[in-house]
Amino acid sequence: MDLSLVLNPADMLELQRSVDGFNKLVNDGRQVKTSLDKDDFLKILIAQLTHQDPTEPLEDREFIAQMAQFSSLEQMMNMSRAMGDVSTLIGLSQAFSLLGKVVTVQNGEGTVTGMVERVTGGDQPQIMVEGRYFDVADVDAVTLEQGAVP
Repeated sequence: MDLSLVLNPADMLELQRSVDGFNKLVNDGRQVKTSLDKDDFLKILIAQLTHQDPTEPLEDREFIAQMAQFSSLEQMMNMSRAMGDVSTLIGLSQAFSLLGKVVTVQNGEGTVTGMVERVTGGDQPQIMVEGRYFDVADVDAVTLEQGAVP
């Protein structure tokens, strides 16, 4: 009996489709993590406690130090989340303060100058000038509405 270990092109294509379909099925809904988070830290700590040598248990000081690190990590993550919220609120406040003001906005083709007619909310607020939306970060200059008393 002679076995051939080389696939013909049609079989190779079918095999590749099957592998791609399987990989897509397995990877759908998965997010690739690039760093460890508090859940990973806790899993490592639990695994360490579960698999420790009974003749040499984890020292109290080591355990307390690891719990302190976990607590610090959690507080830093909470602070980071809160700072993100503050940043969003500052961006919204900045955008709303531009309502009724004349702004010069940097555009890919040059600059656009006009009164801010509308502001959108959300994480990335935008302003409407001359019927087009622009990012608040693209504003170069701000003046009072023409004819307004300072």
